[in-house]
Amino acid sequence: MTVQLTLEAVLFLIGVAFLAGSIDALAGGGGLLTIPALMASGVPPVAALATNKLQSTIGTASAFLTFHRAGHVDLRALALPAVGAFVGSLAGGTAVQFVDPAFLAAFVPVLLVAMALDFLLAPPMSEVDRKARVGRGALVAVTTAIGFYDGFFGPGTGSFLTTALVALAGLGLVRAIANTKFLNLATNVAGLAALVAGGKVLWLLGGAMALANVAGNQLGARLAIRFGGKGVRPLLVVMSLALTIKLLSDPSNPLRSLF
Repeated sequence: MTVQLTLEAVLFLIGVAFLAGSIDALAGGGGLLTIPALMASGVPPVAALATNKLQSTIGTASAFLTFHRAGHVDLRALALPAVGAFVGSLAGGTAVQFVDPAFLAAFVPVLLVAMALDFLLAPPMSEVDRKARVGRGALVAVTTAIGFYDGFFGPGTGSFLTTALVALAGLGLVRAIANTKFLNLATNVAGLAALVAGGKVLWLLGGAMALANVAGNQLGARLAIRFGGKGVRPLLVVMSLALTIKLLSDPSNPLRSLF
């Protein structure tokens, strides 16, 4: 699949990928920036999802390795939730290729507003490990559902996974952020596989964005290990609302006909 973009648009997307990688490693939600930015630059919705999945997979793998080397990732405890996340994402990545692009163009701004409100209103997360509130089976069901969402759309998946690990699995914030990278890597690999099979990835653009995303993830992972995920939510709220306005300013957006 090919899409013609200006040099300015490509440089803009590379810059967004770096910022998104930093935010993603800290608290998740980098896709809130990259997917709307891709669509606002003229990339069709499914191709935007696929190209974002390529760059975020590589960036997430980089952050995962950093957290794993620092001893914050528990592979054994989260192996089954990771399998559930992988299967769910594979199903979501397959399903999205059969959805009308007009629906996705209308769906993205609505979801961005919903997630901005979630980031704004959700209570702060604990830094201390606590007793898990659910068993492993329930956690697998939750990660499978989040995995389907990631394969189908994606933005905010890291934040949803982090929230689930804190609220349900009892992990402290830094450990939750670290283990989210393991689960998110599973969802990204599965969703990418489904979208690659459908021929939707813009490889050159995705590769350039991936390099910037890796650099951002490395910065964000190191900041998360040192300071935790504080201070990221306000930026996510502002950016997601700004990008929503940008998408709705496009006269071709289906939601414009409702106003």
